[in-house]
Amino acid sequence: MSAFHDVLFPLSLSLGSVGGPERRTEIVTRMSGHEERNTPWADSRRRWDVGPAMKSRADLEQLIAFFEARKARLHGFRFRDPLDHSSASAGQSPQMDDQRLGLGTGNQRRFALTKAYVSGPSHWSRPILKPVLESLRVAVDGSEVTADFDPVEGEVVLEVPAPAGSLVTAGYLFDCPVRFETDRLDIGLDHVGAGSLVIPLIEIRI
Repeated sequence: MSAFHDVLFPLSLSLGSVGGPERRTEIVTRMSGHEERNTPWADSRRRWDVGPAMKSRADLEQLIAFFEARKARLHGFRFRDPLDHSSASAGQSPQMDDQRLGLGTGNQRRFALTKAYVSGPSHWSRPILKPVLESLRVAVDGSEVTADFDPVEGEVVLEVPAPAGSLVTAGYLFDCPVRFETDRLDIGLDHVGAGSLVIPLIEIRI
């Protein structure tokens, strides 16, 4: 039976990875030349290739051990995206007011943990399901509060309900749930440092 292994892909092997978000857009071109564009996906999905990170025989051995322990595509795991793994801007440490989670109602304790991507008038809120728990800080109207995290629902759970109209915010580091997208590794010593090895990972829903 497949499962999610709550272990982190080796950071040393993720730093040289290549990848990012993917979306699916369906385009129909009318006789007039105008286009109608639609998407069946509410959220993006991320892919990476960690092959370029293999710089030594020790890297390959570490990869094989991790691959075998996950039984190839069978079990998911955590992956730290080198370019996007924090609630804060690049080069900044997470702060408890980085991301807006919602407004209190007086009896609400649960708030979905999200990260906002904003450009002009448009934005997208990404669900964050694998925060680094020791980095998670939550605040209500700028004052840090005690909170837990529900990994099943992806929600921050406040110890005390947020007062009506109060702003709930959070800061954190996070990982992405992924799996290998291959059941087979074709590798050899000639791949070390060559940059020709392809080892795909793909984001999963959990």
